Amino acid sequence: MKTNQEKLSEIKELIGKLQNDVPNQIEAFNKFMMATEQSTLIESKYRELINVALAISAQCEWCIALHVKGALGAGATKEEILEAAMQAVLMHGGPALMYMIPVENAIEEFTN
Repeated sequence: MKTNQEKLSEIKELIGKLQNDVPNQIEAFNKFMMATEQSTLIESKYRELINVALAISAQCEWCIALHVKGALGAGATKEEILEAAMQAVLMHGGPALMYMIPVENAIEEFTN
């Protein structure tokens, strides 16, 4: 099983490859992402908590690692992350509940 840090490295590696293989598309995606992330209407911590919930609903372990780390970095507590994650479980059901495993693992890894 890969660590969350390894998953983050895989994301970085993928983006690097895509910058070579499909530079126009990845540049457009990165611009969109940066514009969205720079919004000041929702604080960074809350955007990351939303992203944690969406990552669970999308069942993306790489996204979970990325956004749990982002939420912790933006000042979210373990309890806030778990509450946001449980909102995804509420809306998505049992399969989302199983994605609490990588959420717990990411919190553990990034807080130790």
